[in-house]
Amino acid sequence: MQAARGASLTDGDTEQTPDHRPRPRRPLVLFGLVALLGYAADQATKELALAGLEPGERVSVVGDALTLYLTSNSGAAFSLGTSYTLVLSWIAVAAALATLWFARRVGSTGWALALGFLLAGVLGNLTDRVFREPGPMRGHVIDFLAFPNFPVFNVADVCINIAAGLIILRTMRGVHLDGTRDRDTAPATPEGQA
Repeated sequence: MQAARGASLTDGDTEQTPDHRPRPRRPLVLFGLVALLGYAADQATKELALAGLEPGERVSVVGDALTLYLTSNSGAAFSLGTSYTLVLSWIAVAAALATLWFARRVGSTGWALALGFLLAGVLGNLTDRVFREPGPMRGHVIDFLAFPNFPVFNVADVCINIAAGLIILRTMRGVHLDGTRDRDTAPATPEGQA
């Protein structure tokens, strides 16, 4: 039993769950890759925006449909709660830790994507809050993407919204973190009763 378990852990594809069913490790790897790539894209685009844009200057990308507009945001999404920057920073820390906690059980590609995007977005904006002016845990988030009649946002915000959509979709389809579905856990009905 121990040798079989060791073999399944070394091949990188599966690990044993408490009920001895093999659980795919690929979703966990996918979670990590999505989180890393999303975070890197967010930080890189923010640095490019800071280097190439002047605050208050509007640069057209696709006519008026998409423009670049550099601004900083001390609040949450859509500039809400601007006087609660410190509280929002600690909420982001708790959200990142909770995402990592839940990711340990991920066994579904959809959930791996959702949690990966969520962690990328939360950590992207949390990095700004920790390291940018005016100081640690009070820093302002860099935003630079703008649609008409819509608040300015960044790649981290996009990641969080993708995560929200995927989480809603997974939940509506009855898919649990471990990849099982509601119908997998439903009690069997006796034959002839439907």
